[in-house]
Amino acid sequence: MIRIATPDDIPVLHALVRELAAYEKALDEVVASEAQLAEALFGDRPAAYAHVATADDGSGEAIGFALWFLNFSTWRGVHGIYLEDLYVRPERRGGGHGKALLTELARICVERGYERLEWSVLDWNAPSIAFYESLGARPQDEWTVYRLTDGALASLGGGAR
Repeated sequence: MIRIATPDDIPVLHALVRELAAYEKALDEVVASEAQLAEALFGDRPAAYAHVATADDGSGEAIGFALWFLNFSTWRGVHGIYLEDLYVRPERRGGGHGKALLTELARICVERGYERLEWSVLDWNAPSIAFYESLGARPQDEWTVYRLTDGALASLGGGAR
C-alpha cells in the first residue's frame, strides 16, 4: 500500500500536487514543474523525499502521497521530519492510506532516532484536523508560521550576496 517514490512517479506526483492545491483552493499558486520535482527528489543532491500510497486492488495505481524533508531541532539536538504535503484522492479517502503514509513516516522517525514529525494544516480543513488529532497529533497553537516569498524574499536576499 505504501512505497518509496521512484523517478517514474514524477508525472503522477505532479498531478497529485496539483489536485492537492485545487483542494486547498490555491491551484493558481502551483508553478513547480515535473522537472523541478524530479530534481528535488532524485537529483544529485535530493532535498526532499516522497512515499506513494497505492490502490489496494493490485493495480499499483498511485492514489496519494507524502512529500517530506528533514528539519532539525536545536532544542532536542536531532533531526525530525517535516511533512510538506499529505494527500489522498477524495474518492479513496477512508481506506487507511493517509494513516499508512503517516505511520511510515513515524516508523522512519523511530528507526532513525528523529524526535519530531511535524506538518501544517489549513485552519478550515476540519476533516484533516480531526484525522490528525485522532492519531494523537496536537496543534502548536502558540506558534505562528511566517513566510518570505516573491518580492519580499528577493528584496531581503538581494543585498546578501
